[in-house]
Amino acid sequence: MTRMNHSLGSIINVEGNIVTVKIDINVLNYGNLMNIHVIFDDGKRKLVGEILKVDIQYLKIAIVGEIVLDSFVPGISLKPSFSSLIRIISKEELAYILGNQDIVDNNQIALGISSVYPGYKINVDVNSFFSNHFAILGNTGAGKSCTFARIVQNIFTTSKYLPVNASIFIFDAYGEYKNSFSFLHEFNSGLNFKAYTTNTQYPDAEILKIPLWLMDVDDIALLLGATEAAQLPIIEKTLKLVPILKGTGEEATKCKNDIIARAILDILKSGKDSIKIRDQVTAVLSTFSTDLLNLDSKIIQPGYVRTLKQCIYVDNTGKMQEMELVVNFISTFVIEGFEIPSPKGDVKYELKDLEQALDFALISEGILKSDKVFDYANVLSVRLHSLVNSDYSQYFSYDKMVTRGGYISDLLTTFDGKKAQLVDFNINYVDDRIAKVITKIISKILFDYSVNNENRGKVPFHIIIEEAHRYVQNDKDAELLGYNIFDRITKEGRKYGILLGLITQRPSELSETSISQCSNFLVLRTLHPKDLQYIKEMVPNVSEEVLSILKTLQPGSAIAFGSAFKVPISLKMERPNPEPYSSNSDVAKIWYALG
Repeated sequence: MTRMNHSLGSIINVEGNIVTVKIDINVLNYGNLMNIHVIFDDGKRKLVGEILKVDIQYLKIAIVGEIVLDSFVPGISLKPSFSSLIRIISKEELAYILGNQDIVDNNQIALGISSVYPGYKINVDVNSFFSNHFAILGNTGAGKSCTFARIVQNIFTTSKYLPVNASIFIFDAYGEYKNSFSFLHEFNSGLNFKAYTTNTQYPDAEILKIPLWLMDVDDIALLLGATEAAQLPIIEKTLKLVPILKGTGEEATKCKNDIIARAILDILKSGKDSIKIRDQVTAVLSTFSTDLLNLDSKIIQPGYVRTLKQCIYVDNTGKMQEMELVVNFISTFVIEGFEIPSPKGDVKYELKDLEQALDFALISEGILKSDKVFDYANVLSVRLHSLVNSDYSQYFSYDKMVTRGGYISDLLTTFDGKKAQLVDFNINYVDDRIAKVITKIISKILFDYSVNNENRGKVPFHIIIEEAHRYVQNDKDAELLGYNIFDRITKEGRKYGILLGLITQRPSELSETSISQCSNFLVLRTLHPKDLQYIKEMVPNVSEEVLSILKTLQPGSAIAFGSAFKVPISLKMERPNPEPYSSNSDVAKIWYALG
């Protein structure tokens, strides 16, 4: 690409940022001029344009920026002078826009090859791209998985130094990426890939598990599919109860006695008929009891001893004659001023323990509320019981006590004790609802850890979500909980060093907040009118010209734009090696037994 001293033609019209040039050259003597950059040089300023349309007589050129003191400034502040020399950009000037072809330091990685300038390597600044949220968009078959796989391979194989402190978590909707990243350790012993699976029948990796005690009210609400605000206090009480009910020792027993006694006293003083009170007290003590407080506890009176069960007897007149005696006895177990403490996440428990605590919360709270509230709460009990007895229960059975930081450390540590830079969660073997829940809960654990880390932003986490339109949606979380975790991450995550990458074929089905907070985009072939319109409305700096190009891109070709790019760049991604396991079924080979 050599500098031209003669003009391509003369300006005959300037409208907005579009310049019409009457051609003074024979375009047949030039190669393809479409999307080539040109310079409008009037001797004082050098404006940069991109050729949008070519015919035998005219060029349509969009002004995209200006070269000032050997650097490119995007945007339009001036229109070109009619006397400007209009020439094709030089190779040196092009480097100001597309960047150097050679990686000169550890702050750059290879991205792809320019689709406009043959053989021109496109590199990207690591901070400009990966310190921001990003999205990879495109139809099925456009090459999204290969594009992401190639980018990750480039991160670990083309930078000047090894990114040994990277922590990239991939939610792998189809289990595609293990094939692409397992080789990292062979490339360099300091690089490690770790895989988790949700396949409990034929696991080919460690089964993904989440410690229940690290999950808060919001997490349990998601897990149990809560839909009503009235369900949240029940969940909150459940989480307070479970470490007490799980605990052992004299102090734990006193706490158990207190919460059982308070529940029974509420029943005794509820004003209900005696038979219902007897049945409810019996139900509580049949399920929850201690050595001191149970149906066989002895109530001693002068001259006789009776059990608690005998004292709640209802006579033929429908009266509980010993009501006052029972109330006084039960009151001895109440600890004055005692409040159930909030859980500290320091007691290990399983789903069955959570179910027991929820049952107690229902008994102590639900039956004293309205029938409607009890119905809300009972739905949670049914769902939790189903989960306890399903194969999915394995995902919430962690084999050792860990803190939030310890759990994240476990995720990032290989079986031989080395740091894993890439962690892949294969969520292909669970239904979409539980896959979404798992994705949200782990993302929230990472976010909460980052927010509370005193070295804020010093340990960046990247969360990559394949088929993001299935998980990052406009859910009702914001109404029920006050937020959607992915919206929160995209709005607040950058300052804490937690970044989101969204890969999707249906951007119009994504959460509007999440996609609008992305700063960088790689958009592959997109055909659906609704998605094209959505991209135009939600993604900044998308012109009609870019949208028209998106419809005709070849697989593996993309338009890259955002904070990491000075102008939208058309590029071709190299094929990943090895490729993700995402190829289509070879129907002909299978049908006809070929090969």
